[in-house]
Amino acid sequence: MERNDFLKTMATLPLISNNMTLNTLNNITNGFLTTKKMPVLFIGHGHPMNALFDNNFTQKLSSIGKKIEKPNAIMVISAHWETRGTFVSVNNQPKTIYDFGGFDRRLFEVKYEPKGHPLLAKQVVELAKEYHINEDHSMGLDHGAWTILKYLFPNADVPVFQLSIDYTQPADYHFRLANTLKNLREKGVLIIGSGNIVHNLSILDWRNIDAKPQEWALEFDELVKSKLNKQDFHSLIKYEQFGQLAKMAIPTNDHYLPMIYTLGLVEKTETVKYLFEGIQYGSISMRCFEIS
Repeated sequence: MERNDFLKTMATLPLISNNMTLNTLNNITNGFLTTKKMPVLFIGHGHPMNALFDNNFTQKLSSIGKKIEKPNAIMVISAHWETRGTFVSVNNQPKTIYDFGGFDRRLFEVKYEPKGHPLLAKQVVELAKEYHINEDHSMGLDHGAWTILKYLFPNADVPVFQLSIDYTQPADYHFRLANTLKNLREKGVLIIGSGNIVHNLSILDWRNIDAKPQEWALEFDELVKSKLNKQDFHSLIKYEQFGQLAKMAIPTNDHYLPMIYTLGLVEKTETVKYLFEGIQYGSISMRCFEIS
């Protein structure tokens, strides 16, 4: 079954019931032919205000979306959906979540509301059985998802669902969990980790997006790049070994862990392609990369 035929078939199906089996899902997706598996993206999403800006970062996101083959669905692992235990959204109609306050009112007027994809979300549960992933029926799209997707796929015509981050687990847990989900890439699923390699809000220059980058921020960002180039993922998982530099760059690991998920999806034969580099507000790395 070709991708277009698959999408037409899905459009004719009735609303998905909870008793639809995963075997049915596998029968559908196993017949879905793709010319190549989907890449994996890590996007440094930065400040929510990027959703309103026309700058070199948002322009780059727009160009990235135009170059990627249109996926069957998108799964986002965002820094802004942390939970106790891991959850996947099976919401068929996810709504825009404004999980912030005190910003420009125009941000609250932005709506990005594609359909969800309960079928593929349920396959996440099946693929990672040993991790006991829970279904969430109400989760929408947090700003780690919609502020970047509005540029990558502005027509909101690709189904989107999110996978949460269990904040009680160490980095290697997230790497191993992601490793069990590699097969999704063969089903036309574009997986996006959305966070920031360097994210220290306590030292942020809120007034100036083009503030001079902190030296330690540049140093850690380049350190991560060098490890990515060597596929030294073990060092990136054990980031605490970088001492004070890591403490400055990752005071909390919520924005760092989405990158760890992307690394868990990598095959040894694949390479990293850098899509964007830069520091906003002095201490937020906007580095973005593709793995394919």
